[in-house]
Parts: sequence; structure tokens; C-alpha cells
Amino acid sequence: MALNVVGLIVIILFYLLILVVGVVAAWKIKVKGQQEGRSLEATLVAGRDLPTVVGVFTMIATTVGGGYINGTAESVASYGLIWTVAPLGIFCGLSLGGVIFARVMRDQKYVTMLDPFQVQYGHLQVLLVYLATLCGDLFWTASILSALGTSLSVIIDLPLTATIWVSSAVAVGYTMFGQLIAVAYTDIAQLALITFGLVLSVPFVLTNENVGDITANSSQWMGSLDKTSCLTWVDLFLAMTFGTIPWQAYFQRVLAVRSGAQARVLSIVGGCGALVLVIPSILIGAASVSADWNATSLEASPLATGESRMVLPLVLKEFTPTPVALLGLGAISAAVMSSMDSSILGSSSMFTHNIYNNILRPQAKNWELLVVQRVAVVTVGVLATVISLHVRIIYGLFILAADIVFVIVLPQLSCALFLPRTNAYGALIGYMVGLFLRLGAGDKDLHLTPFIPYPYYTPAHGQLFPFRTFAMICSALTIFIVSEVFRSLFCLDIIPRKLDVLKAFSLRTSFVPTQSSTEQSIALVGQSAEQVLPSQMEQSNCVRRAEVGDL
Repeated sequence: MALNVVGLIVIILFYLLILVVGVVAAWKIKVKGQQEGRSLEATLVAGRDLPTVVGVFTMIATTVGGGYINGTAESVASYGLIWTVAPLGIFCGLSLGGVIFARVMRDQKYVTMLDPFQVQYGHLQVLLVYLATLCGDLFWTASILSALGTSLSVIIDLPLTATIWVSSAVAVGYTMFGQLIAVAYTDIAQLALITFGLVLSVPFVLTNENVGDITANSSQWMGSLDKTSCLTWVDLFLAMTFGTIPWQAYFQRVLAVRSGAQARVLSIVGGCGALVLVIPSILIGAASVSADWNATSLEASPLATGESRMVLPLVLKEFTPTPVALLGLGAISAAVMSSMDSSILGSSSMFTHNIYNNILRPQAKNWELLVVQRVAVVTVGVLATVISLHVRIIYGLFILAADIVFVIVLPQLSCALFLPRTNAYGALIGYMVGLFLRLGAGDKDLHLTPFIPYPYYTPAHGQLFPFRTFAMICSALTIFIVSEVFRSLFCLDIIPRKLDVLKAFSLRTSFVPTQSSTEQSIALVGQSAEQVLPSQMEQSNCVRRAEVGDL
């Protein structure tokens, strides 16, 4: 009982520390915002004045979340290090994101990740892509909340439901009022707790007499890779690598720094930091495989009892002194907070800026947008919390979240940024193709039965074909090919321009991301070509020769 009381006190102190940091940061940004008259956009991207060092810390802390820490230990223990592709994939993904995407997005001065879709494809595609990113954020947040709940319930013996709700409430509280600045500065405190707690616990685990030498049975926790599963491994690795990029939580930091060059540095250094900080989780996962669980109070390993998700907290509880276990638990709590706040802020930012303001209420005042933003933060936080209470497989949720953005969002974002000839028709069909092919592969975590028997599929082993990569490539090719087909149909007048229901080949809303949302022009709607300046014609995907002549 003493352990419960001491543990509860420690966790309360951790939560109070994070909450105080968040509230102070929120108060400072509120005062500064009142003095400068900041708009919602400036709030979402921190006035594009986020220091590089702070940006690096918040990038690492966002990546090294509860799902990352607990999920890595769970995966190493369950499947082996070679199948734990998330750490290496995230490192490669952030590095590639910095090289390919970060500078382009920052130089265009976008406010959210959805801005390129609004420019290139219009409102319908923004809604569809937002739904996909929302699912990804919800699954990601649910995975890290589940990680924290299981850790608290194991070490402190607190009720799982209560711990998850309280943890969620704290993160939602300071995120709702402080926005990105509060999240960034709480991330610094959280990253310090993560590093200290995990690094401190590893020596105690590895020197425990019931753990022994982890190198003696390295073949067990390293895992194996045979010829039949190589394609599956490659598929997972590519999904985790490129599925790391199209997240608002990532781009919110990229868009908040002062230049495109800083955005690139932020991504690459953040990826390196995340790769280094996963080492303690890998060692803890390996220790769980080597340990003699019969000598513990559990008398059986978490894998044997079907509790693989509890590998990390159980190792801390059984193989470290109580104070060290509690500090390790504090690290897990900090990791969860650092990722959850970024996730819910990202989804709420896109809803408020791209859905509510740019589509539903273009005339909304700044105070109204701030209210909507806070309501959206609470809504996303509640939804993720409910999911975390009903789905127990942490690493599975973590992988599924990356699957969604890899198959659906990545092709859309890549085409919107780098293929200006693509249009709303190609994007819409490509979205549906990617979704259909991914759902057709099934998913055991969501209890979806496969309805597409990809090559090498067997009921016993599941999908061995790289269906994720296949679906992503098919989606991207569909976007390009269908876009060209519709371009030809409309430009050659095979289909009359009046039937362009998606406004892809007629003058449509001019979206200028560098302006305030409330000042974005919608003056092009309904105007003829003769009434529009040549520079404004750039928004049109196809301009007839006669109209150009008139101009």
C-alpha cells in the first residue's frame, strides 16, 4: 500500500510540473498575443519565430511518445528487434521529410499540412484528407494513452480507466489554452524527464540477477527474417519511413521555425535524437526475453500471460528498485504527454483553419476561431481517450496510424506539392483507390476480414505481399493518370466546362496561405476569364487559348 501512495505522489508531482510549465507558457503567449494582436494563424505556428533549439526538443519529444517507448519494448519482446521497424523507419522518415518536404512547405508559408490540398484540389479533398489524418491522429493518441494507462496500473495499481482520463485531461488542459508555444515548452521538460527516467532504469535492469546476460540469448530477442517474410518486412519499413512524414504534428513544427533551412535541420536532428532515445526501450525489451520471470511475483512472463503491452512497466516494476521504477514511470508519463498534446493540437488546428474557417465560416472573427480551436482540442482528446480504453494493442495501433497516412495521405501530399498538373478528379479517385486497396488487406487490430487475397496470402499467415506499398503506389499513379485524363477531356471540350463540378478546370476560390484566414479572397468564384488578371489564372488547371487571348 505504501508503494501506491508514494507512486501516486510522484505521479501527481510529475503532472503538476508539466501543467505548471504549460500554464506559464500559455499565459506568456496570451499576454504577448494581446500586445501584438496575433491572429489564429500566428498562434498555430508560433508567429513563425520558434527557436531552432526549442524546435529540435519539441520534435524529439513529440516523436518519442508512449507508443514509441512502450511499443518498441513490446515489439522487441514479441517479434524481435529485426521486426521492430518503427525506430529506424521514423529516423529515416524525419530525415527524408527534412530533405524533401520541410523546406518546400516552410518556404510556401503554409499554416497547416492541408493548405497545399486547399490550393491544388479544393474543399472536398481537404475534407477527405482531413478525415484520414484525423484517424491517424486518433489511433496514435490512443496508443500512447493506452501505454500510459497500462504503466500506471501496473506500477501504482491505479484503475486503468481513471488514469487514462486524468492523463488526457491534463494534456488537453494546457494544450487548449497554450497552443503550440505551451506544447513546445512542456516538451522540453518532458524530454528531460524521458531521458533521465529511462537512462537511469537501464543499468538496474541489466544488472539484476534475474535478468542475467542479455547477449546469451540474443538470437531470441533479435528475431529472424526468412525469404518468405522479406517482402512483409520491406513493406512495414517503407510504411513506417514515409508514413512518418505526412503528419500535422510534424509540419506544425516545421512551419513554425524561422526559415526553410531551419526546418530541414529541425527534421534531421529530431530524427537522430529519436533514434538515440529508443535504445533504452530496446534493451528493456531484450531484458524481458532473457529474464527469469518465474522468480518474480508474476511467476510468468508478460508474453506467456498475453500481456505483451505491459512489458516495459513490468520490467521496471520487477527488476528495478521502487524509486527507479517510479522515475521510469514518470518518463513514460512525460512521453505520453509530449506526444498526445502535439497530436490533438494538430488535428484541432487543421479543423479550425482549413475546415471551419476556410470552408464553413470564412467571415469568422479571430475570437470565434480561438473558441472553435479549443472546443476541437477537447473533442479530439475525448475521442482518442475513448479509443484507448477499447483497443489494447499498443504497437498495433502505432503501426495502423502510420499505415493510414502512408497509403492515403502521402500520395495526396506529394502530388499536391510536386505535380502541379494533378487535379481534384485525380486526387478523389486516387483517394478511393488507396482506401479500397488498404482495407481489402484487412486488419486484425480492427477485426477487419481481408476481402482482397493478395499474392502469397494464407489464412494462417495473413498478407505476405507488400500491400501497403502496393496500395500507396497505386493511389499515386491513379492521381496522376486520372488527372491527365480529365485534363484532356476538359481542355479539348469533350466534356463541357459547365460540368466541372469540382471546379478543377474553371476559376475557383483563390487561396492565399500567407494572408490571414479571414482575409482570404473568394472573389474569383463565378467570374469570367475576362475579369481576372493573368496572375490569378495560375489557379486554373486548364485555360482555353481563346480566353488567354482575351486577357
